[in-house]
Formats: sequence, structure tokens, C-alpha cells
Amino acid sequence: MSEKHLIFGATGSIGSSLAQQLKDSNQDAHLIARNKEELKHISEELGFSYSVVDVLDDDFVDKIKSDVSIFNVKSLAYCIGSIDLKPLNRVTESDMNQCMKLNLYSAIEAIKGFQDDLKKNNGSVVLFSSVAAQKGFTNHTIIASAKAAIEGLTVTLAAELAPNIRVNCIAPSLTDSKISQSMLKSDVVAEALAKAHPLKRLGNGSDSAALAKFLLSDDSSWVTGQIIGVDGGRSSLS
Repeated sequence: MSEKHLIFGATGSIGSSLAQQLKDSNQDAHLIARNKEELKHISEELGFSYSVVDVLDDDFVDKIKSDVSIFNVKSLAYCIGSIDLKPLNRVTESDMNQCMKLNLYSAIEAIKGFQDDLKKNNGSVVLFSSVAAQKGFTNHTIIASAKAAIEGLTVTLAAELAPNIRVNCIAPSLTDSKISQSMLKSDVVAEALAKAHPLKRLGNGSDSAALAKFLLSDDSSWVTGQIIGVDGGRSSLS
């Protein structure tokens, strides 16, 4: 039975870049996203299988499992995120619940759902945080809280699931992606945000995808419980 990497959020900038990089290295993947047209296009272009699901649905793991019963899950990359920016006095419990479900609760359910395969295959899990979890930015109450929880989950599961499953986390800074376009539509703002990074540019999906590919592979077999910034130096130098 063949082994595949599961990529959640495969139509996003990081997820699609990861899929392409795995294809380029002759590895196989199963792609997961909610946008059927985009997902089908990427999957057919790369020759990968796919599942159209929304991780906000309570039964999303069961839907994926019905599609993956014919192969082993070697690794899992949860490349799903959001940019939820509001001042504190406008943050609602509903905002927090929605963000936590998307970023944290569904990641937990995905790992639980494929834990047996991952254990059997000495697999790897890659989660995604944000530079905002460790470096304070205004209006980031919702997303910074959710991503900080992901970092806590990373080290907890790395301890709990060792030695059979490795768990690591990537913490990007602002990446030029679909979900960040509302922040980058002004050239002046985009340039200012780029200059806030010591490396003087915004991130690309391929930046984080390259690290994710390494962490999913056996080349990182002695790496677990790590939260690694891919942030142009912003977390430590600016």
C-alpha cells in the first residue's frame, strides 16, 4: 500500500507550494481543501488525489477517511490559517470560537483521526503558527491567541506522541497570499510591511513550504517539538 503526505489547506500559498515541492521530489500527496474548483485543478495538474472538505464541518475527518482508505498516511501538514484582525473592544466570543476551531480544534481532530497511520509509519506532523504568537502586534488578539495555542499543542504532542510521531511547527511572518491581500492592496502599506522585516521583503508560500517539506521527510528524523520562524528575521531582529 502506497504512502502519502496529507496536505490540509492545499489551495493556499503554502499548501500549494508544498504540494508542488513534493511532486518535484517524486513524492505523493493527498490534497485537502474546501474550494472544489481550485483543488481539482491543482490535484489534476500534479497528479495527486484529493478530498473536498471544510474543516469547520464536524465530520470532516470521516469524509477524508472515506477517500484515503487505499493508502497509508506518512505525514500530515496542517497548512490552514486565517488573518483575524480586530481591536480588543470589538472581539466577540463567536470570533474567538470560529478562529480556534479553524486553527486549533480541527488540527487536533485531523491528528487524532490519522494518529494510528502516523504511528505505524513513524510519521511527522507539521503545524503552522505565526510570528504574532510571540511578538506583540496591535489588533491581533484573536489570531495570536489561536496560534499561541498551536505552539502549545506542538510541544505537548511532540512529548506525548514520541518516539513514533514527530510534531513540529512553522511560524511565518506575513506571506504574500490570498488571505493577506486585503492588507497588501495598497503598495505603500505593502512596502512598509516588507521593510519591517530585516530581510526587507514579504514571505512567499515557497519559503515556509521548503521547511515543511524538510520536516515531513526522514531528513529531519531527529527534529521534534520545535517552533521555527520563517519570518525574514522579524521575530528576533526587529
